[in-house]
Amino acid sequence: MKLRHLIIITAVAILLTACNFTLAADVTPPPGYATPTPMPTLGPLYPASNPDIHSGAIIYMEKCAPCHGDAGLGDGPQGKELPVTVAAIGLPEVASKALPSAWYTQVTQGNLERFMPPFSSLNDQERWNVVYYAFTLHISSEQADLGQSLFNEKCADCAKYFSDIEKMSALSENDLVQIIKNGSGEVPAFGKDFSDEEALAVAAYLRTLIFAAPPAQPTPVSVTETPVSAEAGTPSAEITPDGTEQAQATPEADSAFTSTFGNVSGTVDNQTGAALPSNLTVKLRSFEHGGDPSTGPQEIASFDTTVNADGSYAFTDVEIPEGQIYVAEMEFDGISYQTDFAVVEAGMTELVLPPLTIYATTDDLSELKIDSAQMYFDVANTDAAQIFTVYSITNTGNKTIIINMGADQVVPFIAFPEGAEGLGYEAAQNSAAFMPTADGFAMPPSELPYGLISFASVPKAKEITVIQPALLTIESISLFLPEGMDADGKTLTDEGLQNLETMSFHVYSATGLQKGESVEFTISGEPSTSTTANADLTQNQTLLIGVGAFGIVLIIAGAWLYIRDRKKAEEELEEGDDEFEDTESVMDAIIALDDLHRSGKMSDEAYKQRRNELKNALKRQK
Repeated sequence: MKLRHLIIITAVAILLTACNFTLAADVTPPPGYATPTPMPTLGPLYPASNPDIHSGAIIYMEKCAPCHGDAGLGDGPQGKELPVTVAAIGLPEVASKALPSAWYTQVTQGNLERFMPPFSSLNDQERWNVVYYAFTLHISSEQADLGQSLFNEKCADCAKYFSDIEKMSALSENDLVQIIKNGSGEVPAFGKDFSDEEALAVAAYLRTLIFAAPPAQPTPVSVTETPVSAEAGTPSAEITPDGTEQAQATPEADSAFTSTFGNVSGTVDNQTGAALPSNLTVKLRSFEHGGDPSTGPQEIASFDTTVNADGSYAFTDVEIPEGQIYVAEMEFDGISYQTDFAVVEAGMTELVLPPLTIYATTDDLSELKIDSAQMYFDVANTDAAQIFTVYSITNTGNKTIIINMGADQVVPFIAFPEGAEGLGYEAAQNSAAFMPTADGFAMPPSELPYGLISFASVPKAKEITVIQPALLTIESISLFLPEGMDADGKTLTDEGLQNLETMSFHVYSATGLQKGESVEFTISGEPSTSTTANADLTQNQTLLIGVGAFGIVLIIAGAWLYIRDRKKAEEELEEGDDEFEDTESVMDAIIALDDLHRSGKMSDEAYKQRRNELKNALKRQK
């Protein structure tokens, strides 16, 4: 197996913070290494209790939306960085043929070929909750209402059959359509005269019969009975949720309107060493994930208020229904600081947000310490050797360090090997969060180390001399070479082969470097071809840890993979495209896509990208 495959596997393994794996038994972890949570096991292929899509919506926003997009259209910001197309699970042509049990299996075990990791941070019921919520993304409220009406009219007595959790978890919507039209056992063919659209609407509704009951709605409150102040920090009639128009209250609307109001408060943890400015403003952002299966997670409103002298702030008479998510953020010295999310629980009238911590800023890099640098080499390319170095960095001070990358977009404390072509950098997603600035990024103090990877390329040769400078002190250095290759250098210690199931690395360690010093070595040899390239990666959890067995945090950007081997990426994408069985299925998908775009449920960018993919799929079918 080429090193490239391990790079990709490792990227998958840490793409989301939910992913943890066990170490290979013969690999010695570094000092202080904490054993990760084992990969989740596959439980029964049906949930133990009725899935709670209200809870699933919250999980989806945190774990899935970054790749799949809020509406499941495959247009999430992280998904766009991958060298494969993220499944558009919110499109009817994708969701209607999917089995809940199959999606549960992928959430549990991952799908490495499509860069989807297993979600070990979720328990079994939570995985089922988010799976069933994902099945609601392609359903409109009109479709659900139509399905309910037709079902109640034609076969209301059949509800018991379709309320069997185990049975429904093994049926796709297409399977349900066949039962609706043709009957099955105790269920008559009650929809034999339904159109395809009507049958799909009923199938979509039937899925909801196993959902847990939604949270109890609060007592209706008329907008005229709840005065809303227009003072700073409180919502008013002039505050309009993002992307919406101001609704006009009517007697009918008042009678149907359900809500609950309360206070959202928090404090600014001032670590600047100075008094807070008098005009400091904090923004409250509200996200809604209701029980309505036709709506995806979305930001619905934002409010501003001024921070008090003691660091406290409050938003009064804020709508806080159960399950609503709030986060506060604040701009300070050009840095956008943010609290963790807080979720409204049942019966709550007071929501206290986690502290919002701010720091003084500095551009002094001397407070940064590089704890380790691990250098990896891939010589599979015929023209160049690829070098990627993973740095673990700590901000040892008490200020946010501003990193100015300049016009050349260079990280000033990271050096590429001498004579190498610098290809760029990527941040590890499970490192402490880098904060964007106008000219680069910032690194606040953090208990969690920062992970940064640099990519470089050097000309291919029988012997490749590498000189790696240190712009900051580096506590430890390790080299990882493909099996069959060797390194020679005065300060290197040969640690031998480290076996990871079907793969081996020749590992070297080097003494740490002081600022201004360099480590120099020569690598030679050819990678061994004795490893197995066809291992079943989805079943090999010790292999999945890959490079991460040594405590490394790493993520590979799709852009760099395209630079390295565009042709291979395109081949992998084409091989992984098994969504459609024939040209008719592709045409149906294009028609459904056009309908979504016309109805305003899909962005222009996502629409154009998906339509091009479907057109290419159509060409391959011919």
